[in-house]
Amino acid sequence: MSPQPLPIMSEISEALCLLFIFLIPLTVAGLALINTGLSRSRSAAHSMMATLCVVASAAAAYFVTGFAWQGYPGLASHTLIIFGKEWSWVGAGHFFLRGVPLDGSRVSLAALMQLLSVGLAALIPLGAAAERWRLRACCLSTALLAGITYPLFAHWVWGGGWLECLGSNYGLGMGFLDAGGSATIQVVGGLTGLSMVWLLGPRQGKYNPEGMPAALPGHNTVYVLFGCLLALVGWMGLNAAGSLLFADVAPGRTVLVAVDTLLAAAGAMLAAAAITRYRFGKPDASLTANGWVSGLAASSAGCAFVPPAAALLIGLIAGALVTYTVAWMEAHLGFDDPAGAVSVHAIGGIWGIMAVGLFPRAAVTAITGAPFSPAMQGGQMLGQVVGVATLLGFVLPFTYVLNWLLNRFFPQRIPFEEERHGADLYELGAGAYPEFVIHTDEFSQW
Repeated sequence: MSPQPLPIMSEISEALCLLFIFLIPLTVAGLALINTGLSRSRSAAHSMMATLCVVASAAAAYFVTGFAWQGYPGLASHTLIIFGKEWSWVGAGHFFLRGVPLDGSRVSLAALMQLLSVGLAALIPLGAAAERWRLRACCLSTALLAGITYPLFAHWVWGGGWLECLGSNYGLGMGFLDAGGSATIQVVGGLTGLSMVWLLGPRQGKYNPEGMPAALPGHNTVYVLFGCLLALVGWMGLNAAGSLLFADVAPGRTVLVAVDTLLAAAGAMLAAAAITRYRFGKPDASLTANGWVSGLAASSAGCAFVPPAAALLIGLIAGALVTYTVAWMEAHLGFDDPAGAVSVHAIGGIWGIMAVGLFPRAAVTAITGAPFSPAMQGGQMLGQVVGVATLLGFVLPFTYVLNWLLNRFFPQRIPFEEERHGADLYELGAGAYPEFVIHTDEFSQW
């Protein structure tokens, strides 16, 4: 496709967007603390070290190939003509950000945001595969995610690709909508985490010979809960920047974005706390934290569109979903996911995507200001369904195959005989807490 004139942002919008982007690293810090706190103490240093390695690997890989393949609306892309309709499938930019003016323009702001967002997506599988993923392997896997999988799907949604154009080409509402990254960041990261859970298998001592799961609690709930607060601030920046860059909302609408983000997190946290109080007699801190982050993940798709009451409802349902799916996946599917990342980010994100289809009037008004017709509701919902089907039918098998091939050449799991001593000792040669007694698995043996 030939390049078209780029959208223009006012100087105020550019400055505001840059400020929001600067908040995104707080989300990275929040997820890092959550992943570390939900791991056992003998792997705490490894978790934080892996966070830095993953963020660095993601930024480097995305710099080399990612933005060239993701592109941005108005930049050149490769297209296919099917039944007279253009299907843009990948960007046609230059590697190493060549040709991208790093001057505060809209394209440069999108590139900066994505350098951070792809690292955020890569932290999600790190939480799912905690305590058993080799440091070298997680860096190589992240390079595949940031250099291939993420930019390809992000082009379809945010780069002028075929999912974004479902509305103009086929009349499916406004096309696939994902203002802040429920699909592009959360679900892509969550499905990659699911692939790693399948490939690596459970931690030692997690399941007895009959297949019943044991509780392997994290070592620091304070880290987890403080990480939730950091994530909230960063998520407001993530959703606001995404709404300005990819949903073309007016700067003043970022107030609605922040309100919706907070209410979705609040609703999810309250739902998770109430359900665990009912089920276990006391609120469960780790599941409540999972609910909080699940609400944030669900908020991203529609944060610029839905009214506050709808955002609260989206959060309440996200919190309920994560509370039940974490335990169900562990008990019935054999998923050992220490951070609950698959439930939090993949399932929470998918719910957020579908929720946009329930409130199409708000989306149409926010984007076009045009009057809404009831026929648009079914079209918008179908557009969101097509996006979810693409995630499950393409992204999940694609990322699984990439990591399966990587595992053939670079075994990704820490050796079983070393796992009981902890990833800190095996990978780093020292623990995070050398002056304290680090417990082994005797307490959890069957």
